[in-house]
Amino acid sequence: MRGIRLYDKSKIDWNHILFDNKKLIALLIPIAIEQLLNAFMGMVDTMMVSTVSAAAISAVSLVDSINNLVIQVFAAMATGAAIICSQYIGSGNIKAGNKAARQVVLTVLAISVFLMAVCLLGREKLLYFIFGQVEQDVMENALVYFLITVLSYPFLALFNAGSAFYRAGGNSRYPMQVSVVSNVLNIVGNAVFIYGFKWGVAGAALSTLISRVFCTVVIFYSLRKPKQQIVVSNYLKIRPDFPLIWKIMAVGIPAGIENGMFQFGKLAIQSTVSAMGTTAIAAQAMTNIMENVNGIFGVGVGICLMNVVGQCIGAGRKEEAKYYIVKLTLIAQVGILVSCLFALAITKPVTWLAGMEPESAAMCLQMVGAITIVKPIFWSGSFVIAYGLRAAGDVRFSMLVSTLTMWGCRVALCIFLVKAFHFGPMAVWIGMFVDWAVRSLIFTVRFIRGKWLKAALV
Repeated sequence: MRGIRLYDKSKIDWNHILFDNKKLIALLIPIAIEQLLNAFMGMVDTMMVSTVSAAAISAVSLVDSINNLVIQVFAAMATGAAIICSQYIGSGNIKAGNKAARQVVLTVLAISVFLMAVCLLGREKLLYFIFGQVEQDVMENALVYFLITVLSYPFLALFNAGSAFYRAGGNSRYPMQVSVVSNVLNIVGNAVFIYGFKWGVAGAALSTLISRVFCTVVIFYSLRKPKQQIVVSNYLKIRPDFPLIWKIMAVGIPAGIENGMFQFGKLAIQSTVSAMGTTAIAAQAMTNIMENVNGIFGVGVGICLMNVVGQCIGAGRKEEAKYYIVKLTLIAQVGILVSCLFALAITKPVTWLAGMEPESAAMCLQMVGAITIVKPIFWSGSFVIAYGLRAAGDVRFSMLVSTLTMWGCRVALCIFLVKAFHFGPMAVWIGMFVDWAVRSLIFTVRFIRGKWLKAALV
């Protein structure tokens, strides 16, 4: 990028930057650890379920593709919470940040309860509509797993929002600690319910429900304490403030559409994979877990960047925001390379410990190898930069680009390769690689041109 100025060093007060290296590390490391442990716990969770049967792990994988769609809606609300609150904190208006946080709690609760009710009422029809071609024992397990995990939606949504409040205020350590305890509780519950009581996927789902209830109760009990940036108390006295809710939704809705379209695309792909048989489903399920592991540091960097840029924009420090986007994108690039190599090294032992069939394990190793080559090149540009743009309020552009590349590259190319050339699950990743490359180019150009800086929310 010779000749292109990514940020103007002369406009940054280096003696009084908002996040020196010490503060940046204090914010980033707990987020990265939390994301990494979540991924490892998810991998252990999958391995424990896989010991029940191939039908069990296939059912969990299929249902989680729907659950992840709903989870992304909650993540979008948490994104809105983090951006709004961090910009208010950056501007010095803590009172307005607390007021916005209360409205986020009310909105997230209402949306999550509504989604829970819809999924409970339409559970069977929804699963048969999306995955009607799967084997009967897979469907039976899926119906049980979906029924129980749906009950956890409100708790998961509220925990995501509560964690976002802490991170917006620069405290990422506490949500990490709660998340770690919750994940350990989930694994212990799996051991008791799956191996002790022999409850199979029902035991795995029940353990997930209990752990999510736990972390939500803990985080919202702690939010009542006054010695922190964002304080939320007197929950029963929260009443809707519709103008403020619409401001929050102006961020949350585009982020929700983006995340929703992303997951709908994955659902379409998952439906395609589900027609390939149990072997391909199991291989794809484990590959998804390994891909989450090798990208988790990058996701942690993105979440950190969102809070950092939000505060910079709120404080009117635009060049500083640019500086942090460049710096953290480069950090993510290095971290992803290391984590991809690590994930590749453990893939074969993990598939063996999980008791996967040799054909599924071989498919998984092949796909993880391809990911290790491509992901360090394109992923940071396609995702980390986008976190920074969203934090400045440039959510509509991100929504548009992500939706178009998801359906135009990832989904369309995957289906074309499967239908026209009879590719196996590797078609999913080829489509994804093209998606990453296109997104990386578009977001890099958007960042350099600087139009995203005009989208401040407060």
